[in-house]
Amino acid sequence: MTRLSVNDVRNDFAETLNRVRYQGERVVVERRGKGVAALVPVEDLELLQALEDRIDLAAARKALKEPGRIPWEKVKKDLGL
Repeated sequence: MTRLSVNDVRNDFAETLNRVRYQGERVVVERRGKGVAALVPVEDLELLQALEDRIDLAAARKALKEPGRIPWEKVKKDLGL
């Protein structure tokens, strides 16, 4: 993984994007030596989103199995919906 300053990325943005897109490189953008953002290939982002979806689904399934669930109708009533 490459680490570049904001100024370096700004000065050579097109080249940095090409490295990410065509070489699959991941770039951490730093400001004052600390990471503030990352440039990653779209495939990496899609994988991250799929992993987050799986984690959310597992948590939802676990919550549904817990005793003491509140029926949706009661929740709506309590919230005045």
